[in-house]
Amino acid sequence: MNLHMKNILKDKYHISDKALNFLESAERDVEEEFKYYDEIREYNQAKVLLAFQQERISDAHFTNSTGYGYGDIGRDALDKVYASIFNCESALVRPHFVNGTHAIGAALFGNLRPGDTMLSICGEPYDTLHNIIGISSKENIGSLREYGVKYRQIDLIDGNFNYEEIRKTIEADQSIKLVHIQRSTGYGWRKSLRICQIEKIIDFVKNLNGNLICFVDNCYGEFIDTKEPTDVGADIICGSLIKNIGGGIAPTGGYVAGRRKYVEQASYRLTIPGIGGECGSTFGVMRLMFQGLFLAPHISIEAVKGAVLCARIMELAGFEVLPGFRDKRSDIIQAIKFNDKDKLIRFCKGIQKGSPIDSFVECEPWDMPGYNDQIIMAAGAFVQGASIELSADAPIREPYIAYLQGGLTLEHVKIGLMISLTDIL
Repeated sequence: MNLHMKNILKDKYHISDKALNFLESAERDVEEEFKYYDEIREYNQAKVLLAFQQERISDAHFTNSTGYGYGDIGRDALDKVYASIFNCESALVRPHFVNGTHAIGAALFGNLRPGDTMLSICGEPYDTLHNIIGISSKENIGSLREYGVKYRQIDLIDGNFNYEEIRKTIEADQSIKLVHIQRSTGYGWRKSLRICQIEKIIDFVKNLNGNLICFVDNCYGEFIDTKEPTDVGADIICGSLIKNIGGGIAPTGGYVAGRRKYVEQASYRLTIPGIGGECGSTFGVMRLMFQGLFLAPHISIEAVKGAVLCARIMELAGFEVLPGFRDKRSDIIQAIKFNDKDKLIRFCKGIQKGSPIDSFVECEPWDMPGYNDQIIMAAGAFVQGASIELSADAPIREPYIAYLQGGLTLEHVKIGLMISLTDIL
């Protein structure tokens, strides 16, 4: 870091010398990790470019349909581009999905029927899925359980799949129809699942019963590897356009991708049976969705670099982190364990102070819809709630773990981290 930049951080942002020393040490330590992710970025950028070229995307696809949205060539072409990138039969990419949880819900409701069982093999899924599945205490909200869909769960063992328990469960329960795999950690303390792990477990499940639907929650994971879950056998995946794959440009939306019959069933829950993806005007957002996708390989790796740097800085400052800075990653999330409520809150408030939007706002823990604990969220983003932009959030529960994600530029992540660390130290 040059002297001019140091002076800006010290004079304008009041960053402490101790925090700056941690940053300089960390930047030296992460150089080799950055080279590894740069190679992934280059590969995925070529893959996305090729998909655009193969589908002959032009200015005519930046459509602004109204009403029913019949014949929206931009919407239909974007589906094909996604299917090409994910190396699968079909995709459903829509601004009508309000978040990744909505896309996941459409896929689950679309492909499960009364009497079926959903089996989660990564332990308890992300908090916002609890109401969808029916494992929360809320009643009469139309959960899967209320429609007669059963739920079973097998916990991970030290971050790895419990193969023997999975085998016994699948062999003993003929009602199991869908196996749920969560690539990212959610609000857990484990590493995200790498593509090689996902490939191994899908092969294992399919050898037990080839008719089972292997579903992967792909949120936070796009473009962090040279392969995606659909490249290694996943039948259906879902994600959010205000995470990796929207590139910080898409203003809203989500996607479902995979085998055609499963994507089609999901489309009937986005709209209604018999119409599915044939309708849906796109409100003039197609250009942003295409452009965001094109930028996504670059932006996603910027976020990963920020997470790697965060891991090393916080390690040097004496905090426990997961993953470690040398661990190979499968998502953009960095967990930091504080074991202290006040430090957790101050860390998130520091990220908010370093935001381009609402930097003057004090984020506080609150009762957020879909969560059982109070949540603190630092999210000074151009797109509300966009976790591909620099953000940090945490449930207010022991052992007080913060989850940092995103960062459209590495340079911005550095500033946010320095403000947070100075506040803590």
